[in-house]
Amino acid sequence: MRLTVRTNLAMRVLMFCAVHPGVKVRKRQIAESCNASEAHLGMIINQLSQTGFIETMRGRGGGIRLACPPADITVGRVFRVFEADTPFTECFAGRDNHCPITPACRLRGALSRALNAFYAELDQVTLSELVEGNTGLERILQFEGGCPVSTT
Repeated sequence: MRLTVRTNLAMRVLMFCAVHPGVKVRKRQIAESCNASEAHLGMIINQLSQTGFIETMRGRGGGIRLACPPADITVGRVFRVFEADTPFTECFAGRDNHCPITPACRLRGALSRALNAFYAELDQVTLSELVEGNTGLERILQFEGGCPVSTT
């Protein structure tokens, strides 16, 4: 199994925001710390905002921040949002399934159960568990070349 780059970057954005609680962070700061293009992050930030994970503020004092506490965000929920449009295999692709053995294949059921177990496990992991007390992550995600924008 391989996750999409979008899902990986979505988790980086959320972890970056969680490491900087109470601070509006900028896309540029995330891009620099997370080795990502600002253009690609823009699409991901938009989707994170539309799905209620983050808040975005425009303008000179703008930036992004978490829309809810990190303890309320599960990795499983984030993965479902970003992986929903990517079928695990052809037989999960609905109308785009052209596999000739689908009617008699027993593998699909096993894969479905495995995916359900995968998401069930990730539903147990919160964003706060990934960042709280993780000094190594905090060091990696420190701002370079700019000060954070305080929300107070």
